[in-house]
Amino acid sequence: MVVAMPDHQEIPLFPLGHVLFTGGRLPLQIFEPRYLDLIGRCLKTDTGFGVVLIREGTETFGASGPPSLFNIGTYARIVDFSQLANGLLGIVCVGGGKFRIERSWEAPDHLVMAKVEFLAEEPQSQLGAEFASLVDTLRVLVKHPMIEKLDLDVDYDDARSVSWRLAELLPLEAETRQSLLQMQSPRERLVEIRRLIAKLKG
Repeated sequence: MVVAMPDHQEIPLFPLGHVLFTGGRLPLQIFEPRYLDLIGRCLKTDTGFGVVLIREGTETFGASGPPSLFNIGTYARIVDFSQLANGLLGIVCVGGGKFRIERSWEAPDHLVMAKVEFLAEEPQSQLGAEFASLVDTLRVLVKHPMIEKLDLDVDYDDARSVSWRLAELLPLEAETRQSLLQMQSPRERLVEIRRLIAKLKG
């Protein structure tokens, strides 16, 4: 269940070379002071942040300023945290609703902030028999030992859930995942995923 958010908000962003989908689980290692402060605030106030794919630039930006970002991202909430063996803070966040960036800027604490518009929840729809092969593919993917550790919640009867999980688990380029994220129709996403799988099989 995606928690409804106010249509327009100012939120902190976490620019990454990774695309997060609704219901997806994203483990992160936190080491930069700006993000350690952000995670601390999120845990205290039970709030989240936006995960957005970097179009050009780097995650650890400095004097050159924030990276160029794609304008559609996913709101993330922290569901687990721990100190890792390497001494860094490890968190696991889960993707919520999608948003569109209206404008963004670098705050005095060097976090990227943005005014965003939250998008309408994608329509729920039953998965037709035409996509049965995609369900089979997803069932194989989630049994991989590395994927099992994420403990993903998958509804194999919901076109949204199947399309989101396939989009994040298949070996795709980040910009291809971004194009799948930006689709608002689960059926459209599944049709494109089917095409991409056929291309991967070559």
